[in-house]
Parts: sequence; C-alpha cells; structure tokens
Amino acid sequence: MTRRDGLTSDLFMVPTAPAAIPASMDYREEIAHLVGEALKAAEGDRYDVAANMSRLTGHDVSKYMLDAWASPARDAYNMPFYQAPVLESVCNTLILSSWLAEKRGGRLLVGKETLTAELGKLERIKEDAGRKIRELKKLMGELE
Repeated sequence: MTRRDGLTSDLFMVPTAPAAIPASMDYREEIAHLVGEALKAAEGDRYDVAANMSRLTGHDVSKYMLDAWASPARDAYNMPFYQAPVLESVCNTLILSSWLAEKRGGRLLVGKETLTAELGKLERIKEDAGRKIRELKKLMGELE
C-alpha cells in the first residue's frame, strides 16, 4: 500500500524545459513584467529600491532605470542579468530566480522546501529498501 501526501505531491513532479524552437525565446516582455511585479512587492517606492540597489552594487541605479526595466514597451532597456539578484534581494523576492529555473526545466526550492524535498526523497528510498528487504526475506523463506 502506497501512502499519498496531498501536500507535497507536486514536489516530485519532474519539470521539463520548453522546446528550443527558433524565435520562441524572446523573454524581454516577460522579464519586464517580472521586474514590475518585484517592484510592486517591494517595501518602499522605486526611489527606495534604486537607492538600495545603488548601495549594494556601488553603481548608480536610478528610479528611471527601474521604470525602463519594468516597461514591456522599452524592450531595448531590459534589466542586465547581473542586477537580477540585487533586485530580488532589495525587493525580498525570488520571482526572477524561480522564473529562470522554470525556463530551464527546473524548480527553485528554498529554505524549508529544500528540506521537505530531501525528506521526501529519503522516505522513498526507505520504502524501496523495505520492499526489497521483504522480497528477499520471502525468497529466503521459500528456499529453506
């Protein structure tokens, strides 16, 4: 009998990367949307976010740069990749990291989620080992 855990079943789904079809990976608009979502979730306004990003990187980041990065219409001004972890840190989010993991066929697990996934993996190994032990004992009993 296999027990099902309704709370963590999706932890064990195997994500897959999307097919690499020509002209299918222009993510500029998606990234702009995600930057906008991160900025909406931030404590403080865009001026605060820009100031904190400037402090963390040692390079000027302006409110106007954030506006451009968050605008799908300004696709020539996407956020530089090296700014993604800075923006996430300042906005206290993992929206870009999670998106990137999904685009590459993965899934981002952080904190307790990581431990839950590892526990689930070990529980499956334990169940498999128990099943094999029972099978071996059954075979040994038949041989005697």
